[in-house]
Amino acid sequence: MTPLPKDLPSSISEQDRDTAVQRLKEAYAEGHISHEEMDEGLHRVLTAKTRGELAPALASLPPEKPSTTSTIAAASGRIKRRGAWRVPRTLKVESAFGSAHLDLSRAVIEYPVIDIELQLGTGKARITVPRNATVDLEKLRTEWKVSLYKPRRNPGPGGPTIRISGTMGYGRLKVRHARR
Repeated sequence: MTPLPKDLPSSISEQDRDTAVQRLKEAYAEGHISHEEMDEGLHRVLTAKTRGELAPALASLPPEKPSTTSTIAAASGRIKRRGAWRVPRTLKVESAFGSAHLDLSRAVIEYPVIDIELQLGTGKARITVPRNATVDLEKLRTEWKVSLYKPRRNPGPGGPTIRISGTMGYGRLKVRHARR
């Protein structure tokens, strides 16, 4: 049996690829790269098979901002955030028996993409997003009731993308856009 060479290039995972795509999108949204540079970078990232092939596509990007993650947890009761609160890049909301109400309409949002991870047992959740926000619910799993969300026809330019993921047991998620 022939031993494997020790210096094999390490292959990239789907998460590595997704992270690289997200960095390119954020650099484009913040004006650090042109549309053509983003297209070229996306092509390189999507066709890369090793980390060595992935690195040149990200080399010209500004350094990655330190990711902020916050967790709000309660065994029961209400989790509530409203007014002018600072939204972290990743927000984890965990509750076994309580409900959650997050109002992002007047919140300070510093990132083009916000990830909200819900881990709710029996409670319901209500999230109010800014008028010009885009909402992505594709990675949210619900066990009992379907999520309620009606996307805006034209959210307008410059709004954040709110990605909601996680698992909801027996509650329902309602997402709505702020009126003002």
